[in-house]
Amino acid sequence: MKTSILSLLVTIFTSLAVYAQSDKAPSYFGEKIDAENANDVTELPEMMADQNELTAKVKGTVQAVCQAKGCWMDIDLGNGEVMKVKFKDYGFFVPKDIAGSNVVMEGIARREMVDVETLQHYAEDAGKSEEEVAAIKDPEEKYTFEAIGVIVQ
Repeated sequence: MKTSILSLLVTIFTSLAVYAQSDKAPSYFGEKIDAENANDVTELPEMMADQNELTAKVKGTVQAVCQAKGCWMDIDLGNGEVMKVKFKDYGFFVPKDIAGSNVVMEGIARREMVDVETLQHYAEDAGKSEEEVAAIKDPEEKYTFEAIGVIVQ
């Protein structure tokens, strides 16, 4: 009887330990990519110095996520700017609670002019007030990224 109870307890604790470890495993969204050879996102502006588009694999920290669906995220470029990341063909989303998490993503980085309507839409998705949304009056040149796959670490 004591052996059965001991065996049961060992099984339960082993299962809990495996479950706890699996919670810390990376999560994959979109195409399954790997983290190998990912450049730090802070290097992206320099990597794109003479071009407006670049296929890249980068890693960085999530600053914000679309609170409507998880359909975009902002990545800190480390220079006071953020890069808006969207997902290829609107084909996948990321969890809405990953702000502060480290991610690896693969896709196409671009430097482009973002129109006022799109900037206002992003501000609404981020939960900004009506006054903050209305204050957006000018297009902005921004780094953007169209990801084919994302790893949340």
